[in-house]
Amino acid sequence: MTHEQAEHRVKALTAELLRMAHEYYDLDAPSAEDYEYDMKMQELRDLEAAFPDLLEPDSPTQRVQGVASGRFAKVTHAVQMASLQDVFSFEQVAAFVQRVQEAVDEPQFTVEPKIDGLSVSLEYENGILTRGSTRGDGFVGEDVTANLKTIRSIPLKLKDAPRLLEVRGEVYMPRASFVRLSAQQEAAGEELFKNPRNAAAGSLRQKDSAVTASRRLQIFVFNLQRIESETLTSHAETIDRLKALGFPVIPYTRCPADPDQIRAAIEAIGAQRGELPFDIDGVVVKTDSLAQREQIGATAKYPKWAVAYKFPPEEKETKLRAIEVQVGRTGVLTPVAVFDEITLAGTSVSRAVLHNQQYITEKDIRVGDLIRVRKAGDIIPEVLASVSHEPESVPYQLPDRCPVCGAPAERDGEEAAVRCFNPACPAQIFRQIVHFASKNAMNIDGLGPAIVQQLLDEKLIASAADLYTLTKEQLLRLEGFKEKSADNLLRAVERSKEQPLDRVIAALGIRNIGQTAATLLCDHFGSLEAVRGAKAEDIAAIDGFGGIMAEAVAEAFSEPSFTALVDALLARGVKMQYEAKTVADTRFSGMTFVLTGTLPTMKRDEAKALIEAHGGKVSGSVSKKTSVVVAGDDAGSKLTKAESLGIEVIDEAELLRRCAETEN
Repeated sequence: MTHEQAEHRVKALTAELLRMAHEYYDLDAPSAEDYEYDMKMQELRDLEAAFPDLLEPDSPTQRVQGVASGRFAKVTHAVQMASLQDVFSFEQVAAFVQRVQEAVDEPQFTVEPKIDGLSVSLEYENGILTRGSTRGDGFVGEDVTANLKTIRSIPLKLKDAPRLLEVRGEVYMPRASFVRLSAQQEAAGEELFKNPRNAAAGSLRQKDSAVTASRRLQIFVFNLQRIESETLTSHAETIDRLKALGFPVIPYTRCPADPDQIRAAIEAIGAQRGELPFDIDGVVVKTDSLAQREQIGATAKYPKWAVAYKFPPEEKETKLRAIEVQVGRTGVLTPVAVFDEITLAGTSVSRAVLHNQQYITEKDIRVGDLIRVRKAGDIIPEVLASVSHEPESVPYQLPDRCPVCGAPAERDGEEAAVRCFNPACPAQIFRQIVHFASKNAMNIDGLGPAIVQQLLDEKLIASAADLYTLTKEQLLRLEGFKEKSADNLLRAVERSKEQPLDRVIAALGIRNIGQTAATLLCDHFGSLEAVRGAKAEDIAAIDGFGGIMAEAVAEAFSEPSFTALVDALLARGVKMQYEAKTVADTRFSGMTFVLTGTLPTMKRDEAKALIEAHGGKVSGSVSKKTSVVVAGDDAGSKLTKAESLGIEVIDEAELLRRCAETEN
């Protein structure tokens, strides 16, 4: 192939791949099969390798890098990425407008939606994207350039661009992408992200850029941080300029210093909230003139020239039609409200967990009631109250027998939970196996709830140990299984035999014992034999363990059905060996951390791994032995207890700063 022919083909392939990617990622309406896309991508890679001068920075081949990037490098921001002061009433918005009027003459304002995502910086040199970073603490963030390049709406190359440009944007996960991801996680038995905002943050901080690419993130650019060789005078002018350069920019409305007009603009955005394909959690009101912003100034944390009006949680009334009872893997009976469908925060909901009998009794929730419902954190439906009862309605009581197996259901000691104590309960067995196979336990890839139920229905398994007796012939007889899928599942089952003892103990589903507690247990005793022979008082002596947790472990290893399961796993080749992890960095040695609430960018297990990598321990409960509590959004009783005990409380940004403090 001549250079001219290659150049022509590269241009054609680039156009085709960009079109196909737009259909797949933006329109959610692909016109081509994945295989066709992959083949064209490979052809383009081959041509670029053969003719290196044809490789452009914005080539589709440069979008996804499916290799581990390792620890993210720190980035010191040239311009502080400040946060905004929140306000919660129109009176507070009016007071803000008045303060600005007192500081400068005849101010104008812009009003724009506040996207619920993760703030990032994008830096361009001579029109080429050179670096992208997270906000971090506003002064220092993380270099996530490779992951940001997978976001299709971020331009990799700008036409007619200034020599230096830095913009700030909000990376978000569209609602459709979040629904798709949640379904995939649930099918795989993985922990679900709480909301699209946390899903976006977790996706952007993936070590593997291919994972980020699969999450279909998007971005809105909302601020100009730096620019060389151009003079712009207002926020509206900067947004228009950035739009002309090819950025997806935040929509805005310009308003005079009239609180009524600003309120009308806020209410107009709020009215569209449920129809938008992405989440917003408020509206930002900004002084438009850049020169006036300089005059108004900022505090150490917030600019004084802007505020964020936060929406109150949306609440609606509906009729409670029924209360269904689900049975969990430890036998807990969980009541679920089933009500007439309503729309909250842009999605339809008809079910909400009622937690336990105490919750129902305190709110006096009865079947047939008119109830008030909201979405906690704009994602999890919850019943706030019973508004009214129907005539002759009666208080609701959880059944005294398991709705699945019919065994007696009783309150478990002083706990609020009512529990089925039948170890052979089909509902418990199903959920136990799903948990056993999940990513944070034995990590049997491809063994989600639907397949577990299929295996149980066909009586191919009766416990987690039976997974290790499955054969290819058995799987091929099941609907949906082909040669490749059967081989993949059997390989995943075989790989799981190598999981260390702490993962196995966590997978066994002992009440109150998660991965953290299982690791503490193994660190202390070192072997399965020692754990099996330990008494409750010996286990309770472990730093981070309480009496209830210790009793749960001792009771589990004294139950015949549980020990039979452990013996069966051993007999079928599950190794259950344990080697204490050595930690090179011991700055947190001897310290016990507690995580509470939702962290801005890290999932709970990521924060736990970070602390342990620096020699610390993570406990599930606050006590006098706790050294530090790391608190995120919606931190509850753990934060309250920490404050009452005088324990140090920090946020995620401070944790990251301490971890990075002395690293080379």
